[in-house]
Amino acid sequence: MQDSSSQTSVRLNKFLAERLGISRREADDAIARGKVLVNAEKAVLGARISSADKIMFSGKPIDFKAKYIYLALNKPVGYVCSRKQQGEYPTIYDLLPEKYKSLKTVGRLDRDSSGLIILTNDGDFAFRMTHPKFVKTKVYEVELDRALEPLHQQMINDFGIDIGDGVSKLGLAKEDDSRKIWKVVMSEGRNRQIRRTFAALGYKVMRLNREQFGKYLLSGLESGNFLEVEKVI
Repeated sequence: MQDSSSQTSVRLNKFLAERLGISRREADDAIARGKVLVNAEKAVLGARISSADKIMFSGKPIDFKAKYIYLALNKPVGYVCSRKQQGEYPTIYDLLPEKYKSLKTVGRLDRDSSGLIILTNDGDFAFRMTHPKFVKTKVYEVELDRALEPLHQQMINDFGIDIGDGVSKLGLAKEDDSRKIWKVVMSEGRNRQIRRTFAALGYKVMRLNREQFGKYLLSGLESGNFLEVEKVI
């Protein structure tokens, strides 16, 4: 590796974690398995690199100074958040032009849900938006198949509901007098958590739309449309 005394240097595992959206432990594992080359030589654990070094990961070059992109997408119902089509269902990448198709989703929404999805090539940003130690508020509008009983509202708000992988506690605010439509506030991100919480009490979620993720708001973006946004943590 180049002498970094006159250049800004960074730990290799930190660099890989930020570029690839993986943990530093996963980066160290890749280094130990010989998947990382620095200047055509196998990298070593604890190495530092600078902009003068040429980094390869699994045979692909990684630029030291990447151009980061942050994209907000209003996901329609019926689309999956994966690169590969699942059965007859299209993916959100079908909605994007080629230049954005290498971006990764920051968290997911299930096929039957709609609303705000963030995509990026900034791994450190994705980590800070999704890891539990960085609490990020998410807000949804949820419509149920029937009116939510006041007792069940209190149970969800105040005590939480056991959904098999732990207790799920959501913040609920009534949106209309029918008690079918609710604003749901949460900071966790377990798989289908909102649907499973209501299902545990005998309700079915008919519609689930994410309106906010951290400091990002859906804010009038039409269904299926997207736009580049600034990085906001």
